[in-house]
Amino acid sequence: MDVFKWTLEELGKVEFIPLVKEGIWLEPGKIAMLNGNARAIITGERVALNFLQRMSGIATLTGKFVNKIKGAKAKILDTRKTTPLLRYLEKYAVKKGGGENHRFGLYDAVLIKDNHIVIAGGIKEALSQIQGEIEVKNLEELREALEKGANRILVDNMDIEEIREAVKITKGKAKIEVSGGVNLNNVLEIAMTGCDYISIGALTHSVKAIDISLEIVPKKQM
Repeated sequence: MDVFKWTLEELGKVEFIPLVKEGIWLEPGKIAMLNGNARAIITGERVALNFLQRMSGIATLTGKFVNKIKGAKAKILDTRKTTPLLRYLEKYAVKKGGGENHRFGLYDAVLIKDNHIVIAGGIKEALSQIQGEIEVKNLEELREALEKGANRILVDNMDIEEIREAVKITKGKAKIEVSGGVNLNNVLEIAMTGCDYISIGALTHSVKAIDISLEIVPKKQM
């Protein structure tokens, strides 16, 4: 809502009156009223709506995943698979939908992925150079990571039985994050394995915008 408001205020004197709060589920209806310079409103209409529609879509999809696993300990995370220049806004929308933010960039957390492991020469070699979350593709790699002291492990594209076994092998010695192939049909089953986090790139890279429009109302009808 604030992004919509700021966009129009950049263009002229526009009063923004919110009719609903962010972060709540809504049936279709009015969400805000505007009053002010018509030129500013018409000029900024599409840009403001683009922000609002996309961010609302992200929040809504995130909320669906969060509601699906209500009661489980797992947390829904976003990823860095965001629209260029819009990462902060898209991750803000994830938070409003009840999810949590993973790292914002390469600068605020270490995540050792498959390409890093290949460059380093293996899982043990990679963890010998730097500690951080590490991606594994099978249970053998998981055991290697645990032996080297990894305290957070990303299990990538494992089936449900492998995820259960990964949680069992880890026994709380490391946090388990599940990624790859997660959807609304299987997210609860994944959460019930006892994993700590479920990261979903689709929250930001494949979201459907919510249909929101702006209608000018003549003063005599207000």
